Amino acid sequence: MSLTIDSAFNDLSNHHSRLADAEMREMFKSDPDRFGQFSLKLDDLALDYSKNLIDESAFNALIDLAKAANVEARRDAMWAGEHINSTEDRAVMHMALRFQGDQPVMVDGKDVMPDVREVLANMRTFANAIRSGDIKGATGQKITDVVNIGIGGSDLGPAMVCNALRPYIDAGITPHFVSNVDGADIADTLAQLQPETTLVLVASKTFTTDETMTNANTARKWLVDALGDAAVKDHFAALSTNLDACADFGIAQDRIFGFWDWVGGRYSVWSAIGLPVMLAIGPDQFDEFLAGAYEMDQHFLTAPLAENMPVIMAVLGVWYRNVWGHATHAVLPYDQRMNRFAAYLQQQDMESNGKSVQLNGEKVSRKTGPIVWGEPGTNGQHAFYQLIHQGTDIIPVDFLVAAQAHDNLPEHHQKLVANCFAQSEALMLGKSAEQVVAELKEQGLSNAEIKALTPHKVFEGNRPSNTLIYAKMTPKMLGKLIALYEHKVFVQGAIWNINSFDQWGVELGKQLAKAILPKVKDAKAESQHDGSTEGLLAQFHAWRD
Repeated sequence: MSLTIDSAFNDLSNHHSRLADAEMREMFKSDPDRFGQFSLKLDDLALDYSKNLIDESAFNALIDLAKAANVEARRDAMWAGEHINSTEDRAVMHMALRFQGDQPVMVDGKDVMPDVREVLANMRTFANAIRSGDIKGATGQKITDVVNIGIGGSDLGPAMVCNALRPYIDAGITPHFVSNVDGADIADTLAQLQPETTLVLVASKTFTTDETMTNANTARKWLVDALGDAAVKDHFAALSTNLDACADFGIAQDRIFGFWDWVGGRYSVWSAIGLPVMLAIGPDQFDEFLAGAYEMDQHFLTAPLAENMPVIMAVLGVWYRNVWGHATHAVLPYDQRMNRFAAYLQQQDMESNGKSVQLNGEKVSRKTGPIVWGEPGTNGQHAFYQLIHQGTDIIPVDFLVAAQAHDNLPEHHQKLVANCFAQSEALMLGKSAEQVVAELKEQGLSNAEIKALTPHKVFEGNRPSNTLIYAKMTPKMLGKLIALYEHKVFVQGAIWNINSFDQWGVELGKQLAKAILPKVKDAKAESQHDGSTEGLLAQFHAWRD
């Protein structure tokens, strides 16, 4: 009899019962090759998942769950261009944006690769001309600063990538990112810049996104006030498909870079949305970024499930979310330049899998997307690691660290790596009461002091983590890591039978904001809101006036 999702989860529940009292430290003692069995290497990227509450039987059951969810068939349907985004009737083809092969990639009967490569070629031409100074501003000065105005995927992706790849930023181009409709964001950014040397990118597929267009119009006024209306064409470009709206704004047609409805916002950094990245690090390094993602795509598309890095990370996440009942997941890069990576993954994961309805319209029967959060180490160690180590909730963790640093400060990097490895070891091992007592006796404390302190210094350990270690943070490596997490999220969505590619939950607040805005502008405007909102509006006007 073929395995069903329900029977696969029942099997996992039995493994949970069997492993409920298991201790990872004992697992390592009894199996000297545990790391070898539960780790996976892909060229210069390795995943250590040995510090998880699994054994061979439980791991096999997790792979069986992926098989029961038809993960391979769903993966192949995505790559075949089927409309797996059913609620929006769209294909999901972000892998085409970084495809390096010669074969056609078909969507709705059309090979999309010629269009993809044409846009990339146009981006390269533009980026090279800006970086070299062949394209200048209206006053003849070289562009030195690029302001990307977008929100969501049009901001988080390129902002995170530019920060992570700061050692590769060259040619005198400094990227800046504005997303929040809070005027402080655009005001603080423009205050640093000179209109004569600034290029503004407006990233909005429809050229109607409210927050983005509000900021874009403010930036346009800033430029026009300084250089005149005719300068707009020299200082603005658009990442959009709305040619008419871009033209009305004053953007020249050869500075409009489009993308397609099969590219979701949180999967769009590989497309024209990545133009600020290309301007900052150059087209050659951007090609390396795409190549890294392509390599992970090929691994995901071809590797057996039990040897498939995104699948392994996905089923471990489901194991903890659904079987062990852990509601959050921490992503902790030991790389200061990756300080936006967790925020990027929040959108990637929580907007994709924060769903309570299955593909068939019925309510889900199990918990879906976890709360994803994190900050770089070692800063987090002096903030929230206390809760991870000794709090009442178990928080599975992903650690990320590079073997090689960009900065020639070896003592710094050695201490960084030591802290990363120590944290995963501490979470797994913990510290017993016997160890605490022995330490306190060595310190010369009295028996009464030891008795009082011991409960506070015990760490139960047995807390799970993955560690991703890689040779160096390069454009290619970052591409691999982003694609790894994209595919992890896809696999989990397949297991939960949800649509990971729509985001209707984003819409309601936008609709209500439009309805409330007239009352915010004018206290006398007609308004029909709940008592709390009416009270807040009244207080707002009282203090504003």
